[in-house]
Amino acid sequence: MFIGEGGLRLENLRFSSIFKYSDISLALGIILIVVMMIVPLPPFFLDILLTFNLSFSLALLLISIYIKEALEISAFPSILLFATLFRLSLSISATRLILLNGYAGEVINAFGRFVVGGNYIVGLVIFLILIVIQFVVITNGTQRVAEVAARFTLDAMPGKQMSIDADLNAGLITEEDARNRRRQIEQEADFYGAMDGASKFVRGDAVAAIIITAVNFLGGWLIGMLQRGMDFQGALQAYALLTVGNGLVNQVSSLLVSTATGLIVTRSASEENLGKDFTKQVFSSSKVMGILAGVFLALGIIPGLPKFTFFLFALLMGISSYLLRMVPSGRIEVKEKEVSAGKSIESVMPLVTVDPMELEIGYGLIPIADKSQGGDLFERITMVRRQIAQELGIIVPPIRIRDNIQLRPNSYTIKIRGVDVAKGEIIPGYLMVINPEDLKVEGIDTKEPIFGLPARWVPIEARSLIEGKGYTVIEGSAVIATHLTEIIKQHGDELLTRQDVQRLIDVVRENYPAVADDALNQLSLGEIQRLLQALLRERVPLRDLVTILEIASDTARVTKDLEIMLQRVREGLGRIISREWATPEGTLPVILIDPKTEEKLVSSLFKTDQGTVLSLEPESWQNLINRTSALIEESTKKGFQPVIVTSSQLRLPLKRLLERFFPQISVLAYSEIDRTLKLENIGVIML
Repeated sequence: MFIGEGGLRLENLRFSSIFKYSDISLALGIILIVVMMIVPLPPFFLDILLTFNLSFSLALLLISIYIKEALEISAFPSILLFATLFRLSLSISATRLILLNGYAGEVINAFGRFVVGGNYIVGLVIFLILIVIQFVVITNGTQRVAEVAARFTLDAMPGKQMSIDADLNAGLITEEDARNRRRQIEQEADFYGAMDGASKFVRGDAVAAIIITAVNFLGGWLIGMLQRGMDFQGALQAYALLTVGNGLVNQVSSLLVSTATGLIVTRSASEENLGKDFTKQVFSSSKVMGILAGVFLALGIIPGLPKFTFFLFALLMGISSYLLRMVPSGRIEVKEKEVSAGKSIESVMPLVTVDPMELEIGYGLIPIADKSQGGDLFERITMVRRQIAQELGIIVPPIRIRDNIQLRPNSYTIKIRGVDVAKGEIIPGYLMVINPEDLKVEGIDTKEPIFGLPARWVPIEARSLIEGKGYTVIEGSAVIATHLTEIIKQHGDELLTRQDVQRLIDVVRENYPAVADDALNQLSLGEIQRLLQALLRERVPLRDLVTILEIASDTARVTKDLEIMLQRVREGLGRIISREWATPEGTLPVILIDPKTEEKLVSSLFKTDQGTVLSLEPESWQNLINRTSALIEESTKKGFQPVIVTSSQLRLPLKRLLERFFPQISVLAYSEIDRTLKLENIGVIML
């Protein structure tokens, strides 16, 4: 096709060419919005802009319904801002025309007279109902969802990043796939943060609509009576209908946009510039444009509504739908074979499962966990699990390491089943020195995170000097590993699941099938688990599981009382338990209990659903704590770690009472002490 003698060729013209200068068009549109607030608009032009505002709001709602992926409407927070600003500029222009001329175009006039039947009271009621629906229902819900989505997205970022690193290290994805997934996580975080703030635009728009309507109503009534000489009823009738019409036409579009906001509150951001995002994402669906053409055609047919503007937009939407059908879609379509080739959908199971044990680190500690940067934290954790297996006889589940941007850069948190149980702080490039009172090297004073001992962080360059003076020096990763070891020992009973107990019994069955079968015949798996947990709670190792199961089976034939069974097992493991507290020379420092005091304590035993407890009057209870504290302090000064020795009946209740004040103290029964050990009396507890 040619036009004119010069032969201007149009056959290669495509509708997609408008995308080329979309950023310039958007900038001009923003400037026009500001100009509309200052320069008066003719009523005919205002009709066109109001109709465009309705069509644009309806398009946003339809697009929010038809999109399948979040990235297809990533520019929505900014679009919401522009739509709100455009709607407010229309309200200002309409207010100016209403107050100056008493006429603001056919669209407002139609909404004021035809839609509400010329009754301004009915129109005002409808307007207020729309405000309540938008402000109370949709806006509040959208705002809450946006806040929760933003918080959950930030909380999930470290886990998703660690998951990507794990898949990359396992060879499940390539470097390019890892970069794309990280980029997608960043885009989602950006979008949710933007939507958390953008939802306030919708709330503010509803408040502004109420204020503008009230100002129009009062201002028009005053102008009609004072400047135009109308009577009270005439001024109220004329300006109230225009005010209600203006409020309704803007509130309908505002309601459509707020509904779209609620539908698109969980989308992610895009890498395109805003102009391209705006035009491609809003004007890219031929189906949407076709539906809009049909809607405006139907509106133009309805009697009483302005036919020209609705027919005009029906024609424009129809042409747009036809042209968009002729050009390739801007969206990226994923074919079925690409999905089957490896584009797997991320499972939601990690979101509802809790890791038995986690270590969260700040971003400043990532180098000590990154092997490529010389970090040895993973190797140390492997050694910790091996050490616990040798000492306690249990297999510690894998410890998941995550980086958490919400932590301070050099801090770490240890979690058990999703709950924080310990925290600490490491300074990279520094070493921890324990008990540095006389150390002359400058550093940062702190406390050792496990027992609270005084410590100091010193530069790593001073290591040889400090070790030469006989001080204990610990690397940062070793501090974390030692802290983990102590936490595992303290909470080993919580980590031992029923499935772990079954694995331990299966190991015993390989060499001692009769022992394993007899134990399961006498006790259920849950009863065995509770027994092993009780032993771990008192830091009794489970390495000799054969002996534990044999004694438990024999005791279960008489009674299944957990306390009695626990005491019988401890007596069977007495050699292991008592020698753990003995000196290398075979001496066991002990604190004894006066016979009369022990008799009084035994008479104070009380059986509850939680086990046997001591029920003492406050004075006796306080004297017991004070006397025990004094004896422990005295023995500690001598370099001993004493144990309290009492009868089998009193041992467990006394342990429960004292462990709240002396967590490291051990209470043994006379029947648990190895006969080959020599007892050294530190003192006697006497009430």
